Amino acid sequence: MTAIEPEPAALPIRRRHVFNPPEELGSLREQAPISPLRFPDGTNGWLITGYSVVREVLTDNRFSARHELRKLPPGQPRPEPAAPGFFVRMDAPRHTRYRKLLIGQFTQRRMIQLTPRIEAITEECLDALENRPHPVDLVQHFALPVPSLVISELLGVPYADREVFQRNTAIMVDLASGQERVATASAEISRFLADLVQRKRRCPADDLLSGLIGAGDLTDAELTSIAFLLLVAGHETTANMLSLGVFALLCHPKQLALLRADRERADGAVEELLRYLTIMQFGMLRVVREDVDLHGYRIAAGEAVMLSLPAANRDPAQFPAPDVLDINRNQPGQLSFGHGAHFCLGHQLARIELRVAYTALLRRFPELRLAVPPKEVPRREAMSIYGLHRLPVTW
Repeated sequence: MTAIEPEPAALPIRRRHVFNPPEELGSLREQAPISPLRFPDGTNGWLITGYSVVREVLTDNRFSARHELRKLPPGQPRPEPAAPGFFVRMDAPRHTRYRKLLIGQFTQRRMIQLTPRIEAITEECLDALENRPHPVDLVQHFALPVPSLVISELLGVPYADREVFQRNTAIMVDLASGQERVATASAEISRFLADLVQRKRRCPADDLLSGLIGAGDLTDAELTSIAFLLLVAGHETTANMLSLGVFALLCHPKQLALLRADRERADGAVEELLRYLTIMQFGMLRVVREDVDLHGYRIAAGEAVMLSLPAANRDPAQFPAPDVLDINRNQPGQLSFGHGAHFCLGHQLARIELRVAYTALLRRFPELRLAVPPKEVPRREAMSIYGLHRLPVTW
């Protein structure tokens, strides 16, 4: 235990700059990579802001992804254990079982095969965008439909069913939908996916769901849960990275010019935007299985630890001049996809989608620009996945 331990503070969430995490995260990281944290439910835990310590925790099996292991005050509702198939809230060996099956479906071969379809989907969305009156909301008419169509392709949603699938997906991720509409859309998507699993059992094809059915002994409930998880995780994050990344480039004209001049910089631009923006703004929660001494702090069994990915990705010990957007940085190791056993399975797919979408958009619209001042672009500040409500653009 450190000699003087500060009082637990609430997680900083207020951003003073659209592209920077809360300044308090940097101040906490400078003082110590670990600090006491008061969670919104009133319980105390720990916040980790240092890059090296975040990586360390994500590879230490004493830190669990099972939220139900938290020790909470009497009377406070405990999180339910993860439903079958909801592997992101599981540890080995249950997590390992699901992950091995899914790794076999997210192969480099499948991603290469899917790339031409991603390119075609992107061009179709750009065609529709070009025909709309100006200004255009890039969130609604580009950033949301592209990943929706791509996840349809990955899961093997029949073309005739894509309208109902995409309509309900759009409601689920639309912040203006309201809880009742979101719950209704979520239930309809779950029913749709359960029916899709049955159809894939009868008539398998070359898609992820069919591959999972053929690769293991997963139940219908497990397959439906996995499909729903992939839908939400893959759609929400990619859509927000698409719109926020375009916004960042439009607000950094020198970086935009570099990318326009040389599309070979696209992969580097994607990595830097992932690091610079780090849209999982409230981090990853882990629960300590047993008492742990971590860099001078005693963390008790059952206490929760919040890993701040935005703070870690802005750590100057790992990334020189971390608050500067530099698409030529060529500094590996950004943590936006996590690290260790829970490293994002869809990282290859997300990178391909972002690379294709950014380059195609800038090629088709060389005079793309904001239709409103940057300060008038509404942000998703209170959401766990950071992004934009709308992005009005013109050309």
